[in-house]
Amino acid sequence: MIDKKEFLLHSIIRAYIENLEPIGSNQLKSMYDLSFSPATIRGYFKKLGDEGYLEQEHISSGRTPTIEALKSYWGDKLKFELPSVEYENLKLLAHNMGFSVFILQLQSKKLKRVLNIESAYMILEFESFVITVRFTSALYRFLNDMIGLEADDILDVARQVGATQLYEELNRYLQKSEFGMINIKYFLKFAVRYDLSEEIISKFMHGSVMQNLKEGVYFENLLPTGFMGVCHKTKIGQDNVKLLVVGELSKDYDYFYRGII
Repeated sequence: MIDKKEFLLHSIIRAYIENLEPIGSNQLKSMYDLSFSPATIRGYFKKLGDEGYLEQEHISSGRTPTIEALKSYWGDKLKFELPSVEYENLKLLAHNMGFSVFILQLQSKKLKRVLNIESAYMILEFESFVITVRFTSALYRFLNDMIGLEADDILDVARQVGATQLYEELNRYLQKSEFGMINIKYFLKFAVRYDLSEEIISKFMHGSVMQNLKEGVYFENLLPTGFMGVCHKTKIGQDNVKLLVVGELSKDYDYFYRGII
């Protein structure tokens, strides 16, 4: 059960996202018709400030949530399944609200079998494609243990264990998967503003950033401080896709996700 302090933190975060300005105790009480007195709210504000969740420019101003507070809020709130998405709504809201969206079409790519061709090379038969790599007995045993797994998972394991040729051949094919972007202008603007490296920009522009992403919420491990990426597997029409939504932490993701389903 949510306690008073957490309830008030969530309330001020919602108020800040709606107004994008510091929020005072009287304003918060009025906005949500809270039963707490302004003095009680100020007391909790102080506790939340001491804990690093709220900040205040000067003693007479309202409070704003810190980056850590917004990360915690969205990290918990955006863990949900997204069965399907309406493409036209997705495009409209991304442009109107200032999100960039990266879309990778997914095919069923489970490894079906591994053929040893005279101990010289191996043919890896996936459900929708085939690749060839040099034979080694260790890699042959390793791949046979991977039968039934998705290509993305095998790619991740290959990277971890240093199976370089397998990783390169598999990655080369997967990068050819159909890839699209919405509102790329927004992404390029903040890429320039935050001086992202050419390597990182290229990974986003060509879709390779999508290959190893799991469903979930990403912060500084993927984007500059103050930004967030949300990855879901979903459907657009009849197509299975992986969706990465990128935007500032202060955007109204609740409104966005309600609008695209």
